Amino acid sequence: MWLGLTKAHVSHLSTGRRSLSPAAAQALAPLLRQLPLPGSEGDTPGLPPPLALAPPEADPLDARLRYCQYHARRLRRQLEPLEAQATAAARWVAALPAIRAALPPDPGPAAEPDSALDWPAWHNWFRHRWLERRSAALPPVLSAQYHLLRLRAEALETEAAALRALLPAD
Repeated sequence: MWLGLTKAHVSHLSTGRRSLSPAAAQALAPLLRQLPLPGSEGDTPGLPPPLALAPPEADPLDARLRYCQYHARRLRRQLEPLEAQATAAARWVAALPAIRAALPPDPGPAAEPDSALDWPAWHNWFRHRWLERRSAALPPVLSAQYHLLRLRAEALETEAAALRALLPAD
């Protein structure tokens, strides 16, 4: 509308089927003079020009901030039992060598004694087998759940921090 051109004329200009009329070029000249020349000061090659943005309205940002904070806290609460399980597993891993060292030697998995004839030997054998089956880490499915929850919480916390930076200081 500034140049007095129709949409069809602009379409023809952009495809190269028509050229700019002298009247349109004259109307465009004051606008072109305001644009920096490529390679001039303030023009960084490969980077878009800075955006001209008004200060953002606070209400939608504040609403999103509250949303992010609420859901990040909820996710952190969901992480607590998984973290407790992982902590317990880590303690088991740390304690296992000392527990094994305190037991009599392992007779081996194939050497199961008869519990009715030699209870202490069978009990020692059973303890070694029980320790072998004891999980040393959080199972893979729970580990994946932990990481997904943690990443979502961290993303919301990062978004909340960015929103706080956009909001005016109280």
